[in-house]
Amino acid sequence: QVQLVESGGGLVQAGGSLRLSCVVSGSIFSVRAMGWYRQAPGRQRELVADITSGGSTKYSDSVNGRSTISRDNAKNTVDLQMNSLKREDTAVYYCRVTTSFYDYWGQGTQVTVSS
Repeated sequence: QVQLVESGGGLVQAGGSLRLSCVVSGSIFSVRAMGWYRQAPGRQRELVADITSGGSTKYSDSVNGRSTISRDNAKNTVDLQMNSLKREDTAVYYCRVTTSFYDYWGQGTQVTVSS
């Protein structure tokens, strides 16, 4: 059974930093990309950043320049370093693994940015 477990969320002041981590366990094949999404109250879930198996990265405009996504294929982890956090970064952050057959999601980790 595939499981995605996120960690690293919490309460941080505006201007601060957080590092989110996602550990993927279980047998998973044909991974195409790993990424982070977020959902704020009353809003749709949106892409934050993702990274393909080949290492290509994509960032949303809202976090571009402030965040870095990285993955460790050997450890099956994907991390998101977020800097210069803003109140509008407050959301539940979800890890996602996209394969050729299925999408897997984690349970989410709350990030709250205070002013």
